[in-house]
Amino acid sequence: MAAGPEVGLRADARRNLGQILLAARRMFAEAGPDVPMEEIARQAGVGVGTLYRRFPDREALIRAVARESLANVADEARRAVEEEPSAWAALIRLVRHSQRLQVIVRLALMSSRAREILRDDPETQRSCRAVLAVLGEIVRAAQDEGTLREDVGAGDVAVLFSFLLKQTPVANVPAASVTERAFVLMLDGLRARPGTPLPGRPITEEDLDFRQPGEG
Repeated sequence: MAAGPEVGLRADARRNLGQILLAARRMFAEAGPDVPMEEIARQAGVGVGTLYRRFPDREALIRAVARESLANVADEARRAVEEEPSAWAALIRLVRHSQRLQVIVRLALMSSRAREILRDDPETQRSCRAVLAVLGEIVRAAQDEGTLREDVGAGDVAVLFSFLLKQTPVANVPAASVTERAFVLMLDGLRARPGTPLPGRPITEEDLDFRQPGEG
């Protein structure tokens, strides 16, 4: 695995880097990757010059956030497998509580430019495949234990999750409540129990293509 961006930095530089990545991750999740760089610097508590010395352009910052987030998602997924009592519980923990996973999906959904940056970065693609591989292991383990329906694959779960984050504005209902209701509906649809058979074959992690229709 490649060394993280903080390797070899002084303590204050590491602190600034961590604050920048945290602020960028939060703001990308809330407002998309086109948020002003000056606002990211302000939220991080650093000067604009400090931000640009570390990340000379928006593309570099997007790549750094994606790489850091994916590395942490993979670690979160492995910890979920080790710590949760069942594969189903590990799956719920990953898709419901991984804020970094949500950041990656939102980056890909909200900006064609960000999607292109992530698609064309070999390190990001390797990390993404590593996350999908762990997700595939969790899906198959949940099916083996009889908690997840047999006619889905890791790709199906990823597609559902991405649909879930394409939020439609709802009047008079808090956004958090809308998301939570959608999560419950999604998870209920994934449970192993009699239901409507799905058309076609399961979508696997190998089937996923991160380009949008008409790209590439």
